[in-house]
Amino acid sequence: MIISEPVKVENIAIAISNLPACLSGTKIVQLSDLHYDGIRLSDDTLNRAIELSNEANPELVVITGDFVTDDPTPIAKLARHLSQLRSKSGVFGCLGNHDLIPDSTGRRIIDGLKQAGVEILWNQVAYPLGSGLAIVGLPDFWSPEFKPAPVLESIPDRLPRIVLSHNPDSAKVLKRWRVDLQLSGHTHGGQVVIPNYGPLVSLLPKISRKVPRSLRNHLPYIRDCAKVTKNWKWSEGWHQVDRNQLYVNRGLGSYLPGRINCPPEVTVITLEQ
Repeated sequence: MIISEPVKVENIAIAISNLPACLSGTKIVQLSDLHYDGIRLSDDTLNRAIELSNEANPELVVITGDFVTDDPTPIAKLARHLSQLRSKSGVFGCLGNHDLIPDSTGRRIIDGLKQAGVEILWNQVAYPLGSGLAIVGLPDFWSPEFKPAPVLESIPDRLPRIVLSHNPDSAKVLKRWRVDLQLSGHTHGGQVVIPNYGPLVSLLPKISRKVPRSLRNHLPYIRDCAKVTKNWKWSEGWHQVDRNQLYVNRGLGSYLPGRINCPPEVTVITLEQ
């Protein structure tokens, strides 16, 4: 089992244009990338994350994908854990790329999480905080069902919206529409962060150029990380993407080589006018 660092709470205030005055100060907790499979996330870490989320007393909890890794079987046990989340306006989420392997997995996860009161949005809009703020959930960016135009264009232009989209690479496509805040995960924060340099994976292009081409495909860390996302500059935290805002959660689960200077994250977002 991969041993990860203690869960860290990241607090961030984010200004939303046209946010109704009654929603100023609203707290939203974001969780991401659980990879609940008995290997990549311990029950202790998960329970601690749930405890920290509940301590924040949020109006809303959102979970931005990769509930499992490559087998939907653990979803029933995961749902029992997630049923302990407390939120005044519910728990919503979107699916990640791992939630769609194989294709039938997505439906099993959606149905399983529904038993825990977690509503997955699939090209859908919800209004759990009232009619003044839309919550949009999109399929994973790599899914053929990723079709943001119809759902985003169904929302009046003047209305603020928060978009749940697992892969931060989707921010480049979503620049075409108003997205006051995109919440993503997927990158695990890079997992290995070098002080004063950032995620090791962001340095891989320079490192790989020094590795003979004939060897590159035989080095899994270099090969596999290059496939995860194109924009490692968005590996964690807040980013401005043209007029839109993006926040990338480091996630809770992990892959080899584990997490170094990159603790699993519970994000507490406070909305401001």
